[in-house]
Amino acid sequence: MADKVRSLIWANETLRLIDQTKLPAVFQYVECRRWEEVAEAIRTMKVRGAPAIGAAAAFGVVLGAVEHRDKSPEQFAAAVETVIKELAGTRPTAVNLFWALERMEKVLKIQGDKPPAEIIEALRLEAEAIAVEDVKACRSIGSHGAALINNSDGVLTICNAGALATVDYGTALGVIRAAFDQGKDFHVYAAETRPFLQGARLTAWELVEEGIPATLITDNMAGWLMQQGKVQMVIVGADRIAANGDTANKIGTYTFAVLARHHGIPFYVAAPLSTVDLSLGSGREIPIEERASEEVTHLLGHRIAPEGIGVHNPAFDVTPAQLITGIITDVGIIKPPYGENLAKAF
Repeated sequence: MADKVRSLIWANETLRLIDQTKLPAVFQYVECRRWEEVAEAIRTMKVRGAPAIGAAAAFGVVLGAVEHRDKSPEQFAAAVETVIKELAGTRPTAVNLFWALERMEKVLKIQGDKPPAEIIEALRLEAEAIAVEDVKACRSIGSHGAALINNSDGVLTICNAGALATVDYGTALGVIRAAFDQGKDFHVYAAETRPFLQGARLTAWELVEEGIPATLITDNMAGWLMQQGKVQMVIVGADRIAANGDTANKIGTYTFAVLARHHGIPFYVAAPLSTVDLSLGSGREIPIEERASEEVTHLLGHRIAPEGIGVHNPAFDVTPAQLITGIITDVGIIKPPYGENLAKAF
């Protein structure tokens, strides 16, 4: 499936994104011809997952540059800088967004006062390089991590860290996919991931499409599953990893890490090096996105909670480094001490 489905496709100055809010009921693309449409797709989670957001934003910069191609070099550069700033404000937690936009801004500055057409071409090449590098990184993550999965293992994951969350192939699901392609016989438990149901809607869809044996569970079943001996490893993605190894991922990940430690189960994070933010000393510095209350009070458009109830809806939590067995990256599996070994990886 990863070879058939890409979360984003760039062609003819148009960015096509799989509309992940419609899955699994409907598979369709949303076409973005203006940078504002890319920003809206990121904000509304039509495209989601840290690597996919970064790549989409990079192409959003290209669209913004195309929109201002007829301006003078000075006006053009200022307009593209504004586009970059606006795209950076779409979602605060996933560092790949800022990493990709910094790369695009660097290209813009290197090009200086060249004609806009030349700068647009350089920006397009950089965005395409970001997308190509992401696919390569995910394949490497899968290759490095597959050896951790044994025959008859039960593998628990949360949220969606698959092809849909990246440009293609996936991080945590990339490891699972690689192990399955090696012919290993194991079983995946996908947590539904309230409140946005990325596990139930997206991970389950990817696993079914791929034919990987899997069972969908509610988030609060994980501890019982571990106690029953059905889970031999937990593998999750990441939206930002601090220099000390503290990892921000979908809300509920920290709970799984605590449960895994209590039951003596290895807990792995799978992410490209682009998700590591060495500028932050610890997870306490990672900004946590608070999303709309309607995601909690409503389910598929239907109200499930009484009007007037207060809602707290953080999209992410932070798992302390001491609960993480290893971080599976595109350059290999990084083990503690993370402060030292993450820096070495760069």
